[in-house]
Amino acid sequence: MSVPFSFTLLATDGTARRGEIAMPRGTIRTPAFMPVGTAGTVKAMYLDQVRALGSDIILGNVYHLMLRPGAERVARLGGLHEFARWPHPILTDSGGFQVMSLANLRKLDETGVRFRSHIDGSEHFVSPERSIEIQDLLDSDIQMQLDECIRLPAERAEVERAMELSLRWAERSARAFGEQPGKAMFAIVQGGDVIDLRLRSAERLAAMDLKGYAVGGLAVGEPQAVMLKVLDETLPAMPREKPRYLMGVGTPDDILKSVARGIDMFDCVMPTRSGRHGLAFTRRGRVNLKNARHAEDHRPLDEESDCPAARDYSRAYLHHLVRANEALASMLLTWVNLAYYQSLMAGIRASIDEGRFADFAAETQERWARGDIPALS
Repeated sequence: MSVPFSFTLLATDGTARRGEIAMPRGTIRTPAFMPVGTAGTVKAMYLDQVRALGSDIILGNVYHLMLRPGAERVARLGGLHEFARWPHPILTDSGGFQVMSLANLRKLDETGVRFRSHIDGSEHFVSPERSIEIQDLLDSDIQMQLDECIRLPAERAEVERAMELSLRWAERSARAFGEQPGKAMFAIVQGGDVIDLRLRSAERLAAMDLKGYAVGGLAVGEPQAVMLKVLDETLPAMPREKPRYLMGVGTPDDILKSVARGIDMFDCVMPTRSGRHGLAFTRRGRVNLKNARHAEDHRPLDEESDCPAARDYSRAYLHHLVRANEALASMLLTWVNLAYYQSLMAGIRASIDEGRFADFAAETQERWARGDIPALS
């Protein structure tokens, strides 16, 4: 791996940032949206399609991949890139969030977390070291520390306990990761909605001088205003010269408002999960294809879209597929949604380069507010 990991800020517009992450397997244009490839696939999509839409990087999940097919098996088969036929960068999360939210009978202590699989009830143990080992076996390019993510609201004492544990686990994760030229380990700022705890976490992690930093523990039940307040207060304490990743976020509106505050990377299941449930994201906002108003509408979702699924298929046909529970509905609407998300990111990047991000955001939000085209009478 001859290309070292690096992050270069190319432009700023207020606190919005435009940059590039260079890695041996490719360049990641930021702000970037990472489609979620939980179990080695972006659901209902060919990865060639995902790439063609403009994705520089996808996300894989330690929890799901360690349970099935198993990290050691993926390693024997050449690593996740070869296994999934995605030769570009992959970020793997540590599995911590899924352990906390999905696993049964979990028991957490200083050493790590023991849990039973939601698939077959088998018992597993993940420590910071084992999480990094799994990510090494998967051969991911950006690896995340193991942390404890708690749901909000929560008592301060519980938030502080989880934050301090996550700090100790960050140190252990960094030691386990060591020096891997061309790759990176990101730490995760925790602290819930308690600002002084967020600042303590950010400052202590910054002192570790890692390749990148994430903000975790948001979009877990708190209002958007709380999330944005946490970002407003926390981001100035995070290293300016390192990439900043907001985990598990979010809606297009979340993305616009978080970019405005200085976030560089995002991931979320929303565009893929919504596509599987009949909901499309377009430049005019959300369109629910389950709605009977589309049953005899020959018009496409968006006649100006570059995405064939949005431009060439009628709303009536998409509505029929959704109501008939056809697999093609998930495929077409996921295609629509990921195309819109990547188009939004491209527009964000261009507007920062041109020094007009605030205008771009206002124009985008105005189109959403105007809403979808009227139904045919």
